[in-house]
Amino acid sequence: MPLLATPVTPDSEFPASTEVLIIGGGIIGVSAALTLAERGIPVTLCEKGEIAGEQSSRNWGWCRQQGRDPRELPLIIHALSCWVRMNERVNAETGFRQCGTLYLAESQADLEKKALWLDHAAPYSIDARVISGSEVADHLSGSARAWHGALHCPSDGRAEPFSAVPAMAQAAQKQGAKLFTHTAIHALSTSAGSVTGAQTEKGEIRARVVLLAAGAWSRRLCATEKLLLPQLKTRSSVLRTGPVPTGPNACISAPEYSIRKRADGGYTVAAGAKSRIDFDLTPDAIRFAPLFRKLVWMVRNHLHLRLGERFGVEWREANERPQTLFTSNRMLDPDPIHPSLDHAFNALIKDFPRFAGASIEQRWAGMIDVTPDAIPVISTVNERPGLVIATGFSGHGFGIGPAAGELAADLVMNTTPVVDASPFRFSRFSDGSTIDPIVGI
Repeated sequence: MPLLATPVTPDSEFPASTEVLIIGGGIIGVSAALTLAERGIPVTLCEKGEIAGEQSSRNWGWCRQQGRDPRELPLIIHALSCWVRMNERVNAETGFRQCGTLYLAESQADLEKKALWLDHAAPYSIDARVISGSEVADHLSGSARAWHGALHCPSDGRAEPFSAVPAMAQAAQKQGAKLFTHTAIHALSTSAGSVTGAQTEKGEIRARVVLLAAGAWSRRLCATEKLLLPQLKTRSSVLRTGPVPTGPNACISAPEYSIRKRADGGYTVAAGAKSRIDFDLTPDAIRFAPLFRKLVWMVRNHLHLRLGERFGVEWREANERPQTLFTSNRMLDPDPIHPSLDHAFNALIKDFPRFAGASIEQRWAGMIDVTPDAIPVISTVNERPGLVIATGFSGHGFGIGPAAGELAADLVMNTTPVVDASPFRFSRFSDGSTIDPIVGI
């Protein structure tokens, strides 16, 4: 279990109606609520557990352009401009700092492979570039390893997930948004095929538009509405250390570990670029295997399939009534995979001996919502007028969250979108489009 997200006091009087109903209190739903409230739109957000209780407080906290799928670059560029002014916008500390990202290379071949991403970045004037081994050493004081080089993006940043999302939620409340925790959705309400609100455990609420931003739970809620959303859950394990004086400042992706400096002086540590990917086999994984085959093939050298308790858990969930499924799962809190974390931390100590004296304060895991092409769905739904979906962020949601929430708000209000939304359309999985993942570096 990670550090609990900063508690957000919910509103008390549940409304009978609203202009926009948002399902899900992660960074996407909260960002959309903040955007809509700032525009003077009546908005109500319902979260089955706590604000940012799941992956939105359990992620690495990176806010990066580097290594992004090119289809996400317009979103992250706008998101970074939002992060830069977020503290001022919400009048609170989100922990955002522009610290840069370093993607370390062990060899010339590795460096050349990373440099290919610069072709995607070129049209956007992103300040990423290849740096030499000696330049890497300047960034990594205390490193016991000589790196061949790195891809470096100085304008990338980091923020504190457990405090940033609640701060945004509280700012949305101050702007007039209504937030309700422990308020699970049982079903969408419809009339003549159009969505008109939702049935919740606190009663029915009518809405002109419903935004579904329920992260790993979006697939299950769509299934209750006979909407096929090809989304899987994958477990991400993370640990945090106690303070490490004079440790690296940049966010670092190395072959066997990834790290981010925390506001408390410790570090968030997770798997690296070439680490084993532990994936739990589930009924949906088998069902959607044809759609995910390209993504599986691209990560085949690192993929480790696990058949364990998740298969049974998700089998039971698929057959459970929504009225009990969402109320009996207030917080998705999977166990971390300890051998993977041990491997990452030991590799980090080998490269940075000063981490040998660091205490491991906590280990946790979260469930990432993944689509077949590893980019999100941010889209209206032709089959359900009045419904907008924003989900499937495939581990990229925190960094692009402010822009993704704004884009969702634009679609909700049918205004000019902040970026082109066509790559994220829900219909791409059913209209004959080629589904091509572009795995980041």
